[in-house]
Amino acid sequence: MAASLFAEKGYNGVGVAEIGAASGFGRGTLYHHIESKEDLLHEIASTYISDLVHSGHNIVKEYPDPIQRLKALSRHLMTVISSSLAEIVVCFREVQSLTGSRHDDVMCMHAEYQKIWSKTIDEGVKQNVFRAVDKIAVKGLLGMYFYSCLWLKPDGLQSPADISDVFSDLVIRSLSKRPND
Repeated sequence: MAASLFAEKGYNGVGVAEIGAASGFGRGTLYHHIESKEDLLHEIASTYISDLVHSGHNIVKEYPDPIQRLKALSRHLMTVISSSLAEIVVCFREVQSLTGSRHDDVMCMHAEYQKIWSKTIDEGVKQNVFRAVDKIAVKGLLGMYFYSCLWLKPDGLQSPADISDVFSDLVIRSLSKRPND
């Protein structure tokens, strides 16, 4: 509920009383469950990214081939985005509202997730199937995925799996040492 409110009105546009009313809890009951609105934002942001990191590590183990791994990472990321649109929008737009250790925690998880993709690309370079790219390129390609939360329609004409296939094809072709593949 809070994620939907934050996605719709922005983190700073929603008060604790509004969150309590939307959830059916009074202010006192809500504070029994959370210490602050920022704790709630941290929970929203860290839940989705910790899933991506955990699943990303599992995908690394399951798919030794970097091309197949990129396809699996792509598919999983689009599945998470489509099933957690409000949460992803909140994190995409509101992560800078987190302070101190909360902000550091989420940013470390984002960096760890980016390393999973970077490692996959680096392994493809070592296997001579990908060309080397600057680390900023990894940020750019992940940005392509994350930005989709602003336009993706899970029940649209193209499924998240279809979009994942288009994105992974684009990524793999852009990294390929053989441009006609």
